[in-house]
Amino acid sequence: MKIGEVVIQTPLGLTVIKGNEAGLTSISVIDADMVTPSSAIPDGLKPAVEQLHEYFSGTRKAFQLKLNHQGTDFQKSVWQELLSIPYGKTISYLELSRRLGDVKAIRAVAAANGQNPFWIVVPCHRVIGSDGSLTGYAGGLWRKKWLLEHESPYKQQSLFA
Repeated sequence: MKIGEVVIQTPLGLTVIKGNEAGLTSISVIDADMVTPSSAIPDGLKPAVEQLHEYFSGTRKAFQLKLNHQGTDFQKSVWQELLSIPYGKTISYLELSRRLGDVKAIRAVAAANGQNPFWIVVPCHRVIGSDGSLTGYAGGLWRKKWLLEHESPYKQQSLFA
């Protein structure tokens, strides 16, 4: 059950896409000096590569990819809810917890958000602090800021200082 992996260059660094016949298993950004982009792309990963390039070029706002989520039922429920956050919009961790039915689960929701295995495709970067601050992003806050500005309809100004 193997398709494999591919490493591509994006504006935010190298991205590793992994998958198998059941779908994509992860998309992650890495900070690595010793890794180079792949010279060949497995057929099963070409749609993900193409759609990520379209996203970064500004021509794609939603992904149509088969995701093979590996996690607990709770994590999967959080990741599913992330998919409902529209392109160019943000919600707070508290609102995400509220949508999932338990505002007291905010820490567990934030932890599941941070363990999202599908960088950009499942838009965990669209979740911010209740005060509007950029908080908690596994890929680094500078990437979160870049992604939110990339998705913003207001290109002439920075959303976050």
